[in-house]
Parts: sequence; structure tokens; C-alpha cells
Amino acid sequence: MLETMDIAVLVPCYNEETTIATVVRDFRNCLPDAVVCVYDINSSDQTQAQAHQAGAVVRLEVRQGKGNVVRRMFADIEADIYILVDGDDTYDSGAAPQMLDMMIQNGADIVTARRIHKESAAYRPGHVLRNRLLTGLTALLFNVKAPARQAN
Repeated sequence: MLETMDIAVLVPCYNEETTIATVVRDFRNCLPDAVVCVYDINSSDQTQAQAHQAGAVVRLEVRQGKGNVVRRMFADIEADIYILVDGDDTYDSGAAPQMLDMMIQNGADIVTARRIHKESAAYRPGHVLRNRLLTGLTALLFNVKAPARQAN
């Protein structure tokens, strides 16, 4: 069923030149029929060039802030399924096909994943704590019970 669906991998990023090409290539390998769209938020490095060379559709969002770029991505891109990831290579692209299958089989509207912390350079100071607080608050507000964690 995935073969008949339009899938868009949306990647907002700011100064991610060291990781963006890997993110684009990995998602293109795991989901070859998906369109990978990188939205750059005024980076001062080579993020756009690296993303383009890796095969992404690259667009620029001039208004700073992740909220602005996420709104722009969903306004610009038409797809049946959206995968939203960051350009810092902290999401396992290899899990995407299985997550999509699970979403379709269960009739889910949304599936969320946890990040993989490969290297501390991917996170700014306080980032891990803020992510845990936001995740916990969201789970509390929506009465979400986390499934048992898998060993990595």
C-alpha cells in the first residue's frame, strides 16, 4: 500500500551542513519513492548545498523559528503521509518503513518516534532536558502511555 502513497520527508534545518547530507541519503535509501524536502532557515553554512547534492528538494524559509518553517512546509507540500525529522541526524531513518507500515495497519493518524542520541554535539546545552520535559508534558496532556522500550 505504501507504493501507492505520496510520502514527503520534511526536514527543517539551520546550520546542519555536517549532517544534512547523511539525513537526506539515509531517507532516500529507506524510502526511495518519497520526496525529501529540506527547508533551510537562513543557515550561514553550506546546509543548502549539501542537501541539494544529496538529492533533496531544497527551499528557503526566511522567517526564523521552527514554527514558521513547519507551517511553511505543510502549506507548500502535498502528500498522503508526512515524515517530519530534524537535520541533525538524530532520527533512525531505517525505522521509517516499519513505522509507516504500523501506522497504516493500525489506522493511525500519527506516529511519533524517539530520537537516537549518537553524539552529544547534536544537542545544544539543555536540549535533552527540554525534550524530556516537553515529551512528558505532552504524554500527560494527551494521556499517552509509552510502550516498552526496545533495547538498542
